[in-house]
Amino acid sequence: MSEYQFILSERINNVGVITLNRPEQLNAINELVTQELVDALSAFDRDDRIGAIVLTGNRQCFAAGADLKHIAQLEFADAYRSDFAAPIDQVAAIRKPIIAAVSGIAFGAGTEIALMCDIILASQSARFGLPEVTLGVIPGAGGTQRLSDRIGKAKAMYYILTGRPFNASEAEQMGLISQIMPDDTLLDEAIKLATTIANNPRLAVLAGKETVNQVAEITLAQGLQLERRLFHGLFGTADQKEGMAAFGEKRKPNYTTYE
Repeated sequence: MSEYQFILSERINNVGVITLNRPEQLNAINELVTQELVDALSAFDRDDRIGAIVLTGNRQCFAAGADLKHIAQLEFADAYRSDFAAPIDQVAAIRKPIIAAVSGIAFGAGTEIALMCDIILASQSARFGLPEVTLGVIPGAGGTQRLSDRIGKAKAMYYILTGRPFNASEAEQMGLISQIMPDDTLLDEAIKLATTIANNPRLAVLAGKETVNQVAEITLAQGLQLERRLFHGLFGTADQKEGMAAFGEKRKPNYTTYE
């Protein structure tokens, strides 16, 4: 387990697990938490043994938002000059799949970080929200853009302009999360899902993530072309040959392992 001040990072076979670990402050996000989170994610992204990553908090709180003690007195000039909040965008740049396992409160930056992940699993106690408008600002780490992309303009406008929270059931109905499960099985189920993904052919997983993430960035025609080219390219991999041969021979495939 790696040494960090505010997160825990460990490898479980071919899955990386990162736990936000600032419980006294409800896992509030500050500059150091951001640095540690990005560092741990980047390390797993570089580690060939890792095929997927789980990001979680504790049962009471995923992350309660930004640490207001450190930003309440921030002035425009300093925020603009330093491009405040931009470093957290690096979470979305990680190439390997990230599963957010959200339990308890995920407000503000907590929701925004979850939105940067590829799959969100939520416990029955999970509550999401972007309450920044009630503090005189707006979401600054992608919340306005990613929430609108996920649930549509009408719903996003409602939650962003009122600051009202929404629970796991509402999030599932809006298509924001993939599945709801009991609090006491959430992390185990997230690790099981990550293991399933990590056991699939690595290049196909990376290509799948890259292609899906382009949906909101490019036209349909461009997206179809990207999909087709990556689809064609995967026919040049050993895992494609092994996977299709194993299917035809009715046996379990022996995919490339990375050490």
